[in-house]
Amino acid sequence: MRVWRNLSSSLVLVGALAISAAAQQAPAADQAQPADPGASSGQVTTVNQAIDRIIAREHDEVATIKHYTPIVETYIQDMRPDKDMGAVPVKDHYYLGQANLASGVVDNSMLADKKAAGKIDQFNPIAHLSGYFSSDYVPAGFLQMIYIDTNGFDRQHYQFDYVRSEFLGDVRCLVFDVTPLPKSGKGRFKGRIWVEDQGYTTVRFNGVFTPITGINGYNLHFDSWRMNIQPGLWLPTFVFSQESDLKDLLGNHIRFKSQTRLWGYDLKNAAHEEELTELTVEAPNAVQGQGDSQLDRSPIEAEREWQHQAETNVLDRLQRVGLLAPPNEVDKVLEAYVNNIEVGNNLDIEPEVHCRVLLTGTLEAFSIGHTIVVSRGLLDALPDEGSLATIIAQELADIMVTKPSTDQWGFNDATNVSTVEALSHFSFRDNPNDMQVASQKAADLLKNSIYKDKLANAGLFLKQLDAESKDLPALIDPRLGNRVAPFATLVAGAPELKPDNLDQIAALPIGSRIKLDPWSDQIELLKPKPVTLLSAREKMPFQVTPFEPYLTRYQKPGANVNADPSHADVAAKQTPAQSQSQPQSQQQ
Repeated sequence: MRVWRNLSSSLVLVGALAISAAAQQAPAADQAQPADPGASSGQVTTVNQAIDRIIAREHDEVATIKHYTPIVETYIQDMRPDKDMGAVPVKDHYYLGQANLASGVVDNSMLADKKAAGKIDQFNPIAHLSGYFSSDYVPAGFLQMIYIDTNGFDRQHYQFDYVRSEFLGDVRCLVFDVTPLPKSGKGRFKGRIWVEDQGYTTVRFNGVFTPITGINGYNLHFDSWRMNIQPGLWLPTFVFSQESDLKDLLGNHIRFKSQTRLWGYDLKNAAHEEELTELTVEAPNAVQGQGDSQLDRSPIEAEREWQHQAETNVLDRLQRVGLLAPPNEVDKVLEAYVNNIEVGNNLDIEPEVHCRVLLTGTLEAFSIGHTIVVSRGLLDALPDEGSLATIIAQELADIMVTKPSTDQWGFNDATNVSTVEALSHFSFRDNPNDMQVASQKAADLLKNSIYKDKLANAGLFLKQLDAESKDLPALIDPRLGNRVAPFATLVAGAPELKPDNLDQIAALPIGSRIKLDPWSDQIELLKPKPVTLLSAREKMPFQVTPFEPYLTRYQKPGANVNADPSHADVAAKQTPAQSQSQPQSQQQ
């Protein structure tokens, strides 16, 4: 088998291997025995040893991935060419499920209207529904893209050509082109892989499965990423897929972009089981003598406690099933907005209002008791603080005016559901009349807040949302809560929507604000460098874009805190506080 294209590329790789060997720190998961005897020592100094380590490590990776049942979210936008914007979305599709990787490429749908499909060709992400005239996307086909090749990634089926070494974030990688050998079978990967230089795990692969599946099948190009989320453990996190001009047998064009995200790898610890090791047992006499100060609660206090218990039951269950992020610094940013609005309106709401983040990418918000929940997707798309304040004001008004009841969740068994059952079991939607009343109250709250002069951009966001509502219902329609309220007065007072104006950013692309840890489900605010737009095509409101994560090796939590402390401070209620977060009006 030909491995190197020329002598110079071989010399470059040998130099890279020498550096890697000096810093070699192979994790325990890398103990699979490669074919080359020299590789078993842990030192990699030859080309053949490197390839053997890559192959053996990928076999370990496939076996490791099958132990997990992550949540899988795939969002797809069908695109059409546009002479001014390049390409714009005209239709969208949304899938959310829990993978059962031990049973193969199985994606169990969490959506009531998207039940799991029957047996399909696992390499074909497009299934035909009525002969040659219509088709739909198959979630399992996109889930397959987390693997290079589950059966045959070896020298007998592939040719490896070294390209160069380069960094992906802080991680130095060896880059190879991988090509299936003739007559190697179906479903082989053709493309490029990036292999980190310590454990020789493939951390990125970019290409397509070949050959084309079936007479009218489609194999889609994809770019798949893995992250080091525990010591020695790299797991799939992102997959971007795109076709710009694929044609079916009738000559119809298939153009789309998609993002697949995986998280919830450590759901068994979502209830903080590790905290048991930190409990301190008090001496028996520590609890004596407290009876004199304890009184039976009044009926009103008992009712409040019941509501609080129900609220806690729901929040705890949503976190356990991987739909709600654990408490984090982003919550405090949102609570700063709550407090600023309360201060401006001389409010002191009891019990205190808290905020949490829903981990899904749909654009929605809702209230559970005295907790405001905003989705990751909505936070990603909001362009500025006036827009975020509008969302928070709507939910605060909902708590004040409509007082959402949690009575039905007071019994713990009422919330005891699995991940797959959660979305069909819970609903926090308000009826249209309640939403209208809350919107009127929210408008009054905003007029008296420090955000009153920053609402023009909020109106622009609402205009952009309305403009996209026909083409992007899968993104905009909620799964648990409410659509973003229309706020007719804000829309009427907003400037004209100008897609070609680079200074007017009405909404951001998907994934612009929130970084999600796929192991712990913790989130933090992204802080990319401000980017000057070169053309209107780069505005991309609500649009899918490729992934480009900054890869790092695992660090213990707290070793490198990224949250901006100025964002974490909660505004004091006694004095009208300046905004604690300054979402950029410019594209991030």
